[in-house]
Amino acid sequence: MHVLFVCTGNTCRSPMAEALMREALANRGAEQVTVSSAGTGAWDGAPVSEGAYLVGLEHGLDLSGHRAQLLTRELVKSADLVLTMSSHHRARVAELGGEDKVHVLGEYLGRDESRSEVTDPFGSDLASYRQTFEELQELIGGVVSRVAGTVR
Repeated sequence: MHVLFVCTGNTCRSPMAEALMREALANRGAEQVTVSSAGTGAWDGAPVSEGAYLVGLEHGLDLSGHRAQLLTRELVKSADLVLTMSSHHRARVAELGGEDKVHVLGEYLGRDESRSEVTDPFGSDLASYRQTFEELQELIGGVVSRVAGTVR
């Protein structure tokens, strides 16, 4: 199974989600699940934002090798599950042919619509990045449980 996380620039939320998911999958030994990320308005090759990089380091995740990629029809087609940070990202994935496999991250885990989107910290202070990271940490735990089951 391949999981694709989608946000806007692919420099904050989706790279943090990707790194958290990779770590959680590795901890479970769930090698049958792969993960990547992309952005609906990404500049191909851009590094993660400084805030995402620093918060990742605080949690033992090195995001220095991440490079942003623009969401394409091919990326959507290659994924089995696409999890977006907001409803407008979900709409873009649907436009690219992924309507049957896309969910806003919080909705995928049963949150109501008013709490389903992940706040974008881009341009904010480090505290905002930490808050987004903590929210993603909680959500990714649920995603891993759902897609990997109890594989150890």
